[in-house]
Amino acid sequence: MMTYGKDGGHRNQKCSKTIKKKTKATNHCHCYKKSIVLTKPFSIENESDSEISYKAPNLLRRLLSLLKNVRRGSDLTRFQLPPQFNFPKSQLQCYGESIYSISSNLLSRCNNGHSPLDRLIYVVAWSISTTRPPIFGVAPYNPTLGETHHVSKGTLNVLLEQVSHHPPVSALHATDEKENIEIIWCHYPVPKFSGTNVEAQVHGKRQLKLLNHGETYEMNSPNLFIRILPIPGVDWVGNVNIRCLESGLVAELCFKTQSFLGFSGNQRLIKGKIIDSSSLKILFEVNGHWDSTVTLKDMNNAETRVIYDAKETISGLQAPIVKDEENVWPTESTLIWSELNQAIMSQDWEKAIEAKKSVEERQRDLLRERESKKETWVPKHFTLFQNKEGCWDCLPIQKLVPNSPITTL
Repeated sequence: MMTYGKDGGHRNQKCSKTIKKKTKATNHCHCYKKSIVLTKPFSIENESDSEISYKAPNLLRRLLSLLKNVRRGSDLTRFQLPPQFNFPKSQLQCYGESIYSISSNLLSRCNNGHSPLDRLIYVVAWSISTTRPPIFGVAPYNPTLGETHHVSKGTLNVLLEQVSHHPPVSALHATDEKENIEIIWCHYPVPKFSGTNVEAQVHGKRQLKLLNHGETYEMNSPNLFIRILPIPGVDWVGNVNIRCLESGLVAELCFKTQSFLGFSGNQRLIKGKIIDSSSLKILFEVNGHWDSTVTLKDMNNAETRVIYDAKETISGLQAPIVKDEENVWPTESTLIWSELNQAIMSQDWEKAIEAKKSVEERQRDLLRERESKKETWVPKHFTLFQNKEGCWDCLPIQKLVPNSPITTL
């Protein structure tokens, strides 16, 4: 959790929000405090501070206890982890952080590229920057239906909403009026257990719109691969395609992990190429490691240059701060999970179990209430639908995302 330092800066932050609640018996208002707990985003460093101090001991024992209750090939989207396996974040926050937690302005570079090819190259770098190092042995909370996460970074405003619970579909909308950029991201993970590993296939698509240039870039996400045996580990794997609908330029990337035995030196490897789809000519080759540097080789003259430096881009990241707690939405992730966040940070596992159970029971109560009234839940900020391919997709209801009372540098 964040506390303010003597220099006026922040290392952690914990601020409270007063919630008014009416009791049925007396109709009186009772005020209680909910603390907004904001933690550092995932960074490229393996930091040994409070961000990992909440990890519970005896990881192998916890894993073996889970394996007893999970069958091979089972659908894990309905499986609830005990809080000892959680870190104090919702999955919505993790998605949002990959957009607003960045130490360099790659989006501005995308917008300022002089040619369609320059802009695609910067979009490739931006797409790689959204890949953050996961932590083995802990996972974020499954967002509740209607949960939101809303953060501003400069002129970029980012809003996420959990638009479906089964399947677990998350929607993101980000707008930057200054740069005239819009991001729409709708995706849903489908994790499968296969004995020695879990692979979460991330369905859905992202759209990055550079409105000044009339260009839309569509891309997918890599899959999360969790290896349990023989050597535990977690990584991003799979193919990512980035296509500019207007120029016809395409980037094909492949994320690779270490070998099954865990001895390969090519960890977090990324390889790929940039192609002109009209001529099928390979213009550039992409090589490197997404957690260090990625280079681009020009196929005409063999010149090589660095297009992405992870240490420069996603290191030294700071947690957001709350500038106006009274205007934080009651659906905000950090409020919904506030008690559980605090319990995990203090390693009070009994309190954590009760806090998590309370959130889950509240969701079940709301579901029963809707079913009794024969009501269908409708997202507040997005329209959810299935496209022609039968995949879930979404569109934002508002043209622009408003400024948030939660901000980050």
